[in-house]
Amino acid sequence: MADDETTNTNSWTPENSRFGLFNFLDHRSGYYTDSFPQPLIVEDTSLEETELELNYQHTAAGDQQRSDVLSGEFQKSFGVTTFELEVPYQRTSDSDDSSRGFGNIEVSVRAPLYQFVSNRGTFDTTAGVRLGGSISVDTKVNKYSEFEPAFFNDLKIGRHFTVQTVLGYSKLFGNGKHDGEEEFEYGVALSYTITREQLGIPGVRQISPLLEAQGDLGLNLGEAGSNDLLGSAGFRMDFKNIGELQPSIGLAYLFPMTSDAREEVHWGIVASFTVEF
Repeated sequence: MADDETTNTNSWTPENSRFGLFNFLDHRSGYYTDSFPQPLIVEDTSLEETELELNYQHTAAGDQQRSDVLSGEFQKSFGVTTFELEVPYQRTSDSDDSSRGFGNIEVSVRAPLYQFVSNRGTFDTTAGVRLGGSISVDTKVNKYSEFEPAFFNDLKIGRHFTVQTVLGYSKLFGNGKHDGEEEFEYGVALSYTITREQLGIPGVRQISPLLEAQGDLGLNLGEAGSNDLLGSAGFRMDFKNIGELQPSIGLAYLFPMTSDAREEVHWGIVASFTVEF
């Protein structure tokens, strides 16, 4: 592991790098230096200074059931706190019916609570909290608003391997049979970053293969015990800066990992384009 240890390129040392409430945070953490590739199906958890993102997800089950979701996201950080706004447009269809319209507008805020970085940077972990929710704007697509608090952890081992984990809770509010429905939400994203020195591809800064899993476990009402778990296998490619812009693309194949998930998704794809500035 010694050959993979991160070399500090600034003046921060273990003695002077601590800051924040009770000195729980660490300036040396990769959380502040874009070390964590942005996931494709798991919630983003790292610090984003200013970012615009366009996402597309297509899923299918059987010959008739289809779903397409196109969403735009904006993220902006102030200090160590990142604010996020997402607006989706979706279309669903099956053999009996179809609907289209704007999905719930989602708003969230996240921040790190505690960080630990080993003396030479080999082990780097950030634990934090995310508070979010969504507001229904089109009852034809979704008549329920949602409250979603969560905890996250971003772990970096050596220079290349990262694990991003999200554990959360969801509760629905609205006029219908799902009012008050609660779920335990969980996700994990594994990645290994291949740098431009290893790649040698003109214009590419790094490529990060990604394996992800995102699930919802029903806690009450008619969904108690149901476990919708989707997996994905793909990559994110970060390009070299164009002036102050740093573009990135991501692509992954979706697949069900439980029988509950297979009822609604047999396969799918997700694509992402982001610009940081």
